Amino acid sequence: MAAPSSRVLVLDGHPDGTSLCSALASAAAETARARGAEVKLLHLSAMQFDSNLAHGYKQRQDHEPDLQLFLDAVRWCDTLILVHPLWWGAAPAKLKGLIDRVFLPGIAFAYEGDGHFPKKLF
Repeated sequence: MAAPSSRVLVLDGHPDGTSLCSALASAAAETARARGAEVKLLHLSAMQFDSNLAHGYKQRQDHEPDLQLFLDAVRWCDTLILVHPLWWGAAPAKLKGLIDRVFLPGIAFAYEGDGHFPKKLF
């Protein structure tokens, strides 16, 4: 049973909102709620953003509203459940783009010293 103060973010990481992953993500969210958790459920299929990190880490791109919503939810939660398919052994391109655009230096990690092992910020 989840602790009453538990905050769970469920991300349906499939770009098609009618997928099995969407159903699994919804079931995970319902189960967490039934166990007393506060839950946010986000669907990648409903998110609008440019998934291309065009300049790498050299130039910061402003976050579109859906990226900021996702980042705020990640900062809010103490448990993240990510549901996604594996296509050719990897996550869908849009999900990878979400991670590339949001988990940036200064947000998810920071380079220190020789830069070989970044400091975790989450």
